[in-house]
Amino acid sequence: MKIGIIGAGNIGGNLTRRLTALGHDVSVANSRGPHTLTELAQETGATPVPVEEAARGAQVVVVTVPLKAVPDLPSGLLDGAAEGVAVIDTGNYYPQRDGRITGIEDEGLTESRWTERHIGHPVIKAFNGTYAQDILDGPRPAGDPDRLALPVAGDDAAAKRVVRDLIDELGFDTVDSGGIDDSWHQQPGTPVYGLRAGVDGVTEALAKAPKDRPADFRG
Repeated sequence: MKIGIIGAGNIGGNLTRRLTALGHDVSVANSRGPHTLTELAQETGATPVPVEEAARGAQVVVVTVPLKAVPDLPSGLLDGAAEGVAVIDTGNYYPQRDGRITGIEDEGLTESRWTERHIGHPVIKAFNGTYAQDILDGPRPAGDPDRLALPVAGDDAAAKRVVRDLIDELGFDTVDSGGIDDSWHQQPGTPVYGLRAGVDGVTEALAKAPKDRPADFRG
C-alpha cells in the first residue's frame, strides 16, 4: 500500500522502518521539513516529503504528532489521499506537554474525537499505548502464544478493518475497543495503556478502564 506518515518521532520513525521493510510505499513528513529526514530515508527507502504532500495518493495515513501540534497541521491535509483513506491517530493528551485543551477537559471529548474535528476526517485510534521499541522488537507470527495485542478504536468499520489487517501484518493481534467515543478505554492512565499482553489480557484491561480521566492526565 501507499502509506503516509506525519511525524517522524519514535513511533513514526519505527513505523516507517517496519512498513518499508514489509514492502509498502511510505512517504514520511515532519514539522521541520524533508531535509531533516535524509538519514531515515537513506536507512529505510521511504520518501521524505513536506507535510502538505504526505497524504497524496495514500491509502493509509498515520498522524503521530504531539496533540498540541494537531491544530497546526495544514488545512486540506487529506485532500489528495486515496478514496476511503484510513487515518490512524496515535496521539495522547499530556497536559504538561500540550497545555490545557478545553475540548477534552470541559466538553469531555476523547482525544481522537478532538483530533478528528481538527483534521476533518474520521480516525482510527491505534499505537497510542504501544512502546516504540516494541514496533521493532515485538512482532510475532499469528498464533504465537507470546504475540502482543493492540487495542483499536474507530467508527468507520472499513477503515478499522484496513488498520487491523495492517497491524496483523506488522506482527501483532488486535482487539476492537469500540468507537471513537469509547476510545477513552485506551487513553493514558488506563489499564491497557502501555500493557504488553495478548488478546485476553488486553480485553480484560479495556473492561477495567475507569470513565474519569486520572488526575495525573488533567490540566
